[in-house]
Amino acid sequence: MSVWNRLTGRRKATALAGASALLVGGLVTVPASMAQAAAGCDVAYTTNDWAGGFTASITIKNLGDSLSNWTLGWTFPNSSQKVQQGWSATFTQTGQQVTAKSLSYNGSLGTGASTNIGFNGAWSGSNPKPTSFTLNGVTCTGGTTPTTGGPTGGPTGNPTSSPTGGPTGNPTTPPAGTRVDNPYAGAKGYVNPEWKAKADAEPGGNRVSNNPTAVWIDRIAAINGTPNSSSNGAMGVRDHLDAAVAQGAGYIQFVIYNLPGRDCSALASNGELGPDELPRYKSEYIDPIAAIQGDAKYRNLRIVNIIEIDSLPNLVTNTSGNAGGTVMCDTVKANGAYVNGVGYALAKLGAIGNVYNYIDAAHHGWIGWDSNFGPVADQLKAAAVASGSTVNNVAGFITNTANYSALTEPYIKVTDSVNGQTVRQSKWIDWNQYVDELSFAQAFRQKLVSVGFRSDIGMLIDTSRNGWGGSARPTGPGPSTSVDAYVDGGRIDRRLHAGNWCNQNGAGLGERPKAAPASGIDAYVWVKPPGESDGSSKEIPNNEGKGFDRMCDPTYTGNARNGNNMSGAMPDAPISGAWFSAQFRQLMANAYPAL
Repeated sequence: MSVWNRLTGRRKATALAGASALLVGGLVTVPASMAQAAAGCDVAYTTNDWAGGFTASITIKNLGDSLSNWTLGWTFPNSSQKVQQGWSATFTQTGQQVTAKSLSYNGSLGTGASTNIGFNGAWSGSNPKPTSFTLNGVTCTGGTTPTTGGPTGGPTGNPTSSPTGGPTGNPTTPPAGTRVDNPYAGAKGYVNPEWKAKADAEPGGNRVSNNPTAVWIDRIAAINGTPNSSSNGAMGVRDHLDAAVAQGAGYIQFVIYNLPGRDCSALASNGELGPDELPRYKSEYIDPIAAIQGDAKYRNLRIVNIIEIDSLPNLVTNTSGNAGGTVMCDTVKANGAYVNGVGYALAKLGAIGNVYNYIDAAHHGWIGWDSNFGPVADQLKAAAVASGSTVNNVAGFITNTANYSALTEPYIKVTDSVNGQTVRQSKWIDWNQYVDELSFAQAFRQKLVSVGFRSDIGMLIDTSRNGWGGSARPTGPGPSTSVDAYVDGGRIDRRLHAGNWCNQNGAGLGERPKAAPASGIDAYVWVKPPGESDGSSKEIPNNEGKGFDRMCDPTYTGNARNGNNMSGAMPDAPISGAWFSAQFRQLMANAYPAL
C-alpha cells in the first residue's frame, strides 16, 4: 500500500461571497466570506494521481443559508484535464469549465452541513488543482460575508469571528492526511458496542468482547440502521463512525455486501437485490455509504472496507462447467453485475482519502488449485479496473472471510509424502497446492502483484473462527499408514470437508486481531463477528432476503461442492447475522490460542 494524497472537503453557499483559494499541501481549501443572509461555502479538493489519470475527491460545506439544491463550478488550470466519470453529482464539462449538480438524495444542504462528491479524470503534462470554486454562483472562500454592516459583522461588515477560522475568518481546517502503508499498524480498532453487549451477556464473554470486529452493511436499510431486525443492529453507518470517533479509535471496518444477485452459489446469504438491479446498487447503496464515509468529520479515522465477500471467485468456480455451477452465477457473470458492481464500489469509496478497500479473495480450500488460482486473480483484476476504477483503489485483499480454514497446519506440509505418495493425494487435500491460509495468502499476494496490482498491497486473514482448539486438536502428525491417515490424524482443521462453511461444529476463536503479524499480511482480523450465525439450520421466514441453504442443515449429506460429505453444521441456528449463543460459547471453549 502506498501513501496517497487525501481528498476531503466541504461546501456551503446561498449567494454572495468572495475570496481567494488556499492551497495547503494536497488540499485546496476554498474559504468564503460571511454574507448578509449568510452566504458562503468551503471546498476541499484532493487527488490521487497516476500516469495519465487521477481520482478526485471534493467535500463541500455550506456556510450560509440552507440549500435545496446546488451546483458546484470550477475551471481546470490545464486544458488536458478531463472529467471521465463522476459520482454523487451530475458532471458537465465545456472546455476547461466544469459544473457538478446535486442529485435528488443530496441536494438538501443545511447550514453547516457537508457533502462529498468525486470523479475519475484524465490529464497529460501536469495535473494542477483548481484554485477557485463557486457554489450556486458564489465564490467559496471558507467563511460568510454580509452585504452591509450589521449584527453579523463589525462596523465595515467584516466578520468579528467565523466558525471555521480565527478573528479574521481565515480557515483553521487541518490539512488533509495521507494514506498509510498499513491502516492497522499503530492504530486502535473500533469495538462495535452492539456486538460487545451481546458478547458480554454470555458467560465469560468479557474475555473477548473488547476485540475490534467488522460492521456488516448487508442491505440498504442497514445504512441508516435496522432497529427491528433480527440480525445486525440498530446502529447505522454514521452511528458507528460517530461511536468510533468517540472511542478514539484509529480504524473502523465495514463489510460492503449487497451485490445484485448476491452469493449466487448459496442461499443462506442471498441478498435483497435481483441480478438486474445494478443501478439500484449504485445509487441506493454505494452512493449513500460513500457520502457518509466521505464526511470530513471522519477524516482522522482509517476506514477499512471489505468488498463483497464470496462474489468474484464464484464467477470462476460456480458457473456452468464446474461442479455445482448455478444459473444465478451464470447470470451475474453474463450481465457483469458483479464485476461492474465491485468496480463501481472501488472507484466511489476509493476516492475518499482515508478509505482502504480490501477485496475478498475466498480461501485456500476454494481457490488453492492451479485451475482456480490464476483465473481468480485475473477476475479480481478485471473488477478492479471496471466502471472507472483502477488498481490504485485497492489497498489489498482478504482471505478466509467468515470461514474456518486453519491459519497454519503445523503437522502437515504440502510437500510431505507417505509411503511414496504425496499428501496432495489425500481426500482432504484433494490435490490442492495449499494446506493452510497463511501460506495461501502470501502466495496469492504474489500472484495478484504479477497480474497488475500494486507491489505494496497487503493481505488480511479473518481469524475469527479458525482456531480449532479444544480436546480434538492434534498434538502431532497422524500415523504414516496412508496419506489419508497421516493428514486426517494431524490436521488442525477438523471440518469434515474444506468446502463446509456454515456454523461449523467444533470450531474455535483464532488469533486475536493483530497488525502486521507476518510477511505481506497487513493484519489478522475478526471480520465475521464471533457469535453471528452463518445461516439458519432450517427455513426461517424473514424480510431480509436470506434463504435456507442445506449446507446449514446438520442432517444434510452434502453435494458435489463438498465431496458429498455431511455439512458439519451446528443445529438450531438462526438466520445469517443473527446472534447464535451456542456457537459463541463453543468458539470460546475451543479458542486457540486458548482464552
